[in-house]
Amino acid sequence: MDKLIIKGGKKLKGDVTVSGSKNASLPIFVATILAPGINQISNVPFLRDINTTIKVLESLGAHVEGNGNIVKIDTTGINSHEATYDLVKTMRASVLVLGPLLARFGKARVSLPGGCAIGARPINLHLKGLQALGAEITLEHGYVEARCRQLKGARINFDVSTVGGTEHLMMAAATAKGETLLENAAREPEIVDLALYLNRMGAKIEGAGTDTIRIQGVSELAAADYEVMPDRIEAGTFMIAAAMTGGEIRIHRMKLEHLDALSFKMQDAGVEITSRDGVVMVKGPRRVKSVNIKTRPYPGFPTDMQAQFMAMMCVADGASVISENIFENRFMHVSELQRFGADITVEGSTATVKGVKKLSGAPVMATDLRASASLILAGLTAEGTTEVTRIYHLDRGYESIEKKFAALGADIVRVKE
Repeated sequence: MDKLIIKGGKKLKGDVTVSGSKNASLPIFVATILAPGINQISNVPFLRDINTTIKVLESLGAHVEGNGNIVKIDTTGINSHEATYDLVKTMRASVLVLGPLLARFGKARVSLPGGCAIGARPINLHLKGLQALGAEITLEHGYVEARCRQLKGARINFDVSTVGGTEHLMMAAATAKGETLLENAAREPEIVDLALYLNRMGAKIEGAGTDTIRIQGVSELAAADYEVMPDRIEAGTFMIAAAMTGGEIRIHRMKLEHLDALSFKMQDAGVEITSRDGVVMVKGPRRVKSVNIKTRPYPGFPTDMQAQFMAMMCVADGASVISENIFENRFMHVSELQRFGADITVEGSTATVKGVKKLSGAPVMATDLRASASLILAGLTAEGTTEVTRIYHLDRGYESIEKKFAALGADIVRVKE
């Protein structure tokens, strides 16, 4: 396995380009199942989760070719309606193939999902929604089996906002008979990206990005080409890196409006953020000020930026309170940040962070994807050398991030353990 070795204390300066969005690419890849044909998806990041999704599609009979950041997916030959445990266990998003397989073939058999260990993320809302569309669903031997003659439009009100559930039912309802109304739908930009792609395929979807999505079912869809949106979580990670190191970074291919909640909090912390001609400039102060955050569904503060923001608060002037309201087990990075000398206490879903003058480099271990990023950020600002192990988590969601940081002046290398 690989690990990262970081010698901290360098101000980051220069230009960086944001990769395509992992969380937008995955459901778009899955949506290709809905219609036979060749789809060309561009701006795709090279990530473990992308490779896993490709393996799932290939196991179903699709033919996939990659050239740089462009992936061609030919779904003409899909001849299986089953996604096995061996593939689905490594990534929760794999369960999204259930709805498209059901919509195209009238039946599907998909293993219950696995994924990262940041708390229970049940798929009951996915299954409840598919049942509302007319699917017959059974759970046997760790698999979800679904059947239908023809999915039919329905009014579905989510008990809680669910990104995966919204994406899943949007895909399933695209070819259902009649109108489907998704209420209390998730509003994330990645959902808008999926809706734009589905509409490119011939779907009739309105309201994506609001809490009410209206879908007029069409008789069939066609393969389409599409460019994936930039990754807002990667962009946010670079913003915090600039702030923590007192550096100045120009971020290209970033949509600042996707990160309003983060931007406002960073500006409260004393960070300068400006946008001009599609380039976002982030300039860190000598020392950031403490700021409180509460994670919320979009457009609130993103849970996927909580760990990175906590790393920044570890070196802030004053004390901050961080409340995690999305996942119940997303403070696993706290014990690792404490190894740097961070002053953090946790009570339930709330962490109190008292800023220290400086962090000290330490050997640390990544516990999940976003925790990995927080440890790198801490290492970049810490005095001395930091070793981050178990970075396979990092490779699930960040494309060559150590190379991008090195190009900004960081002393960071990847080595074999």
